[in-house]
Amino acid sequence: MLQSLLIANRGEIARRIIRTARRLGVRTVAVYSEADAGAPHVAEADEAVLIGAAPARESYLVAEKILAAAKQTGAQAIHPGYGFLSENAAFAQAVKDVGLIWVGPPPAAINAMGLKDAAKSLMIAAGVPTTPGYLGDDQSEVRLEAEAAAIGYPVLIKAVAGGGGKGMRKVDAAADFQAALASCRREAAASFGDDRVLIEKYVTRPRHIEVQVFGDSHGNVVHLFERDCSLQRRHQKVIEEAPAPGMDAATRAAVCDAAVKAAKAVNYEGAGTIEFIADASEGLRADRIWFMEMNTRLQVEHPVTEMITGQDLVEWQLRVASGEPLPLNQDEITMTGWAMEARLYAENPATGFLPSTGPLTHFRLPEDDIRVDSAVDEGGEVSPHYDPMIAKLIVHGGTREAAAEALAEACASVEVWPVKTNAAFLARCAGHPDFVSGDVDTGFIERRLDDLVNNRAPSEVVAGIAATALIELQSRDEAATPWSPLDSASGFRLNGPPRRRMLLDCAGATVEADLLDVELFPEDLLVIDEDEVVVFEAGEGFCFRLPRANAAGRAGESDGSVLSPMPGKIVSVSVKAGETVTKGQTLLVLEAMKMEHALAAPFDGVVAELSAVAGGQVSEGVVLARLEAPQ
Repeated sequence: MLQSLLIANRGEIARRIIRTARRLGVRTVAVYSEADAGAPHVAEADEAVLIGAAPARESYLVAEKILAAAKQTGAQAIHPGYGFLSENAAFAQAVKDVGLIWVGPPPAAINAMGLKDAAKSLMIAAGVPTTPGYLGDDQSEVRLEAEAAAIGYPVLIKAVAGGGGKGMRKVDAAADFQAALASCRREAAASFGDDRVLIEKYVTRPRHIEVQVFGDSHGNVVHLFERDCSLQRRHQKVIEEAPAPGMDAATRAAVCDAAVKAAKAVNYEGAGTIEFIADASEGLRADRIWFMEMNTRLQVEHPVTEMITGQDLVEWQLRVASGEPLPLNQDEITMTGWAMEARLYAENPATGFLPSTGPLTHFRLPEDDIRVDSAVDEGGEVSPHYDPMIAKLIVHGGTREAAAEALAEACASVEVWPVKTNAAFLARCAGHPDFVSGDVDTGFIERRLDDLVNNRAPSEVVAGIAATALIELQSRDEAATPWSPLDSASGFRLNGPPRRRMLLDCAGATVEADLLDVELFPEDLLVIDEDEVVVFEAGEGFCFRLPRANAAGRAGESDGSVLSPMPGKIVSVSVKAGETVTKGQTLLVLEAMKMEHALAAPFDGVVAELSAVAGGQVSEGVVLARLEAPQ
């Protein structure tokens, strides 16, 4: 077993590798950017090296800096995790050239599977079934259009060097082909520096099936069964599971055998995934499952395979990289039960899944009977510089129904503030009757998007909790309060009439709430200040505020809060506190997602509060200014 390991990655995968390395007695070295100086993976490693500024192209993607860090710390091997440089054959070769151990497949195997057209040709030669299509050298518009017509619409145009859904277009009719081709080529050139494409038959009811394979330097290759990654949004995986629903023994044997054959064709070593596209219009059938591509690295969804097999795939990687044979033979690998994984992202489904960045003031993930691979901790921050995935929630059950129920409950119990997450969206996906029944394909989310994303109003109970807490906060003794973070009191009880109603503001909407005759505990809600609380329900945080107008006796009027609609940077502030403004007047300008957004006065009034400062970074939902109507 190797003795020391540099992890050329960050976030949850870096922490996950550290856990296994520590158990095996392997010293770990973390690398980090300036933005990640306080990140958990930095603190958890035995040693850490700063490698550059926040942008990945100035730190995590600079091979020379990573190699220098390995030399500086005396690391024996480099584990690339996934993303960044994990499938970069040139980097893998550079690691080997300086005498370090590369925890991954041979550079030749990465190269062989790196280009979709070359990989597909290789698989055809190896006898692996592939999707009908065209992958020729003639890239003229005339030839590509003719091939699309011969295949039959709908077709899928895919960038040869693509990945992550980039450079991919579905074309339903011949009249749309040229425009789709031009768009696909532009995106491919911008993303990969290569505008070549291939064309495949578009499968109308596709399922995304992938097989975990493992090889060693002694010529052994095995599979660890399949995963189903069909629940996707815009070609990005949302929920993964193992095994695949509806997969019978004969079909499983056929697809897993094809995966092993594919890995052997490139003399594969280490962890890899063979991805297949399945036509599920008549259920899963061996003659309707085709090779799509190979990922020459560990996958984000590898925990579901670990959960059903009881194996630690990172340990397998380290043993194989150390020259050891695979820990088990094929007939020794078994699976038990069902596992599912949900990707928790810092993003807001209500705004088209825009990333949500900022401090994690409140960060609570489920702990009981669930595996959580988290990239961050409470008190940390979600940076705008990296992928917004902040954790993976992984469950295991005796049946698929039990696993789906456990996953829905886990997602619903997530509490994060003020950063927005997709937890409520994930809970709705996992709890949807069609998902629970196994009726899934890659269009599942798109067909139900409105229902899965639709903003829910807070329940009467949640509004009641908020109202009860706000009344107590307004009347509390500042010197002795159960809401003080330093106070050990367990809560309080109100003994008033059973029904008392009041108006609250929740995300700009007026909500009627009944005060409750219940005991509330500090963990029931997050107190922002004496007139603002957050209550969590089904994976979503609802922020309640006592309307300012309400306090002045004018119920129903807006309280004049101007909120940040998304994370961004304050470009300019046009007013001062105390200044009189008119409805529609620009108060400040926010730059977000490379666009400027002017935020205007909601009514004629006076700027009572102004927290926005030019040049400052703000999170979504932050109060930037507050107006009061003239007396």
